Amino acid sequence: MAITQLSAFLENKPGTLSQAVAAISEAGINLRALSVADTSDFGVLRVIVSDIPKTKEVLSEYTIATETPVIAVKMSDEAGSLKQILDILQAAEINIEYVYAFTSAGKGSAYVVMRVDDIAGAEAVLNENGKETLSDEQLTELL
Repeated sequence: MAITQLSAFLENKPGTLSQAVAAISEAGINLRALSVADTSDFGVLRVIVSDIPKTKEVLSEYTIATETPVIAVKMSDEAGSLKQILDILQAAEINIEYVYAFTSAGKGSAYVVMRVDDIAGAEAVLNENGKETLSDEQLTELL
């Protein structure tokens, strides 16, 4: 039940991120979550969007966008919630490659997006411990 994240390499120079985000926005695509990691030469743009095919088409003017399966885990929007999730994954010896989070329009809800080395295993152990993971469809309904 992984969700789909798009990843794209952007040149690390002023205005590149702004141009990519503007193109996505002008295409009527909703950015639900966004993360940028940088190096000296490029940035890795990671997005969760309302329209994956259209975003890939828009970003193709700048770079190649690839689909990456990630998990989104619902958590309460309070101190300690993320730690509970991380503890569950650590106990199951599931490695987390990267993580970012966003809050929901609903009061008290937040979501953490994670790229892990074992998506099925992570979802199973999280669900067994009462943590809800989302599909692309569920994420669309929430936001």
